Amino acid sequence: MKKYQVVGIGNAIVDVLTQSDDSFLDHMGIQKGIMQLIEKDRAELLYGAMGDRTQAAGGSVANTLAGLGALGIRTGFVGRVHDDALGQFYAKSMEDGGTDFVNAPVSGGDLPTSRSMIFVSPDGERSMNTYLGISADLGSEDVSDEVAQQAEIVFLEGYLFDKDKGKDAVIRMSRSCRAAGGRAGIAISDPFCVERHRADFLTLIENELDYVIGNEDEIKSLFETDDLEHALAKTAAICPLVVCTRASDGVSIVSNGARIDVPVEKVVPVDATGAGDQFAAGFLFGLSTGRDMQTCAQMGCIAAGEVIVHMGARPEQDVMTLFKQAGLV
Repeated sequence: MKKYQVVGIGNAIVDVLTQSDDSFLDHMGIQKGIMQLIEKDRAELLYGAMGDRTQAAGGSVANTLAGLGALGIRTGFVGRVHDDALGQFYAKSMEDGGTDFVNAPVSGGDLPTSRSMIFVSPDGERSMNTYLGISADLGSEDVSDEVAQQAEIVFLEGYLFDKDKGKDAVIRMSRSCRAAGGRAGIAISDPFCVERHRADFLTLIENELDYVIGNEDEIKSLFETDDLEHALAKTAAICPLVVCTRASDGVSIVSNGARIDVPVEKVVPVDATGAGDQFAAGFLFGLSTGRDMQTCAQMGCIAAGEVIVHMGARPEQDVMTLFKQAGLV
């Protein structure tokens, strides 16, 4: 048995959330519903403009690992934080949630711990404004081959492709895990991330990965098409396991050429922050414990459904209890 069932690598970002309306977003020049990278001055401006704030250790893959840790999965996280107050808060939060924070906070240097100002609209859409800070320096030197080899599954964050060093880190993590008999996969993060790195993503998916998770806009963007069926077929031709979330239309999975579609129970969203991250947590829980694809998808939908009915990117209810109520465990 390996030390870890799932190890993730991604940006270690402190999430700062507040509620806002569309007029505020327009006034501040914030594009609704996507993640935008910003510089330090812009980060300070937006932070000062926030009303009531809540703070949590975040980042897409870190949120997924927190969900997995709460479900009892043995997890580790490869990320980079500064040895400042936010960095210490971040590392402790991950450890308290049951996930090994395998890299110690970094002393020295000018770059602080990363943070994302998230403005949540009344319709549940989240507009993320991320200052990468020290996360932008995450590179292959931060990847321990021993940690990767001790992982049954590694989960990679598409946002890391915004820096060349991050790409190198992702590839090293994947290759080290797979060389030791593990499986590697990615969350492709958002359609704008795909636009920026389409060729690199396709090369990675075809040559370095065993699974890919994305929503329908992200999967379609991979092949620059509005035809989801075409995009799914093209992605499945280069990757053994393709998982596509389709909001209220459920989930479509192509596993070694076999297609299944799983419906989802519709709920009224309060805050969509973390929906994709917690879907991945539920799905990877199923995958890491040997469940069939139908059950993996149902677990993902339950985890995502829990997180969108309250503020914040991590579950408030015991998701394992929800799995039991649904007859999945």
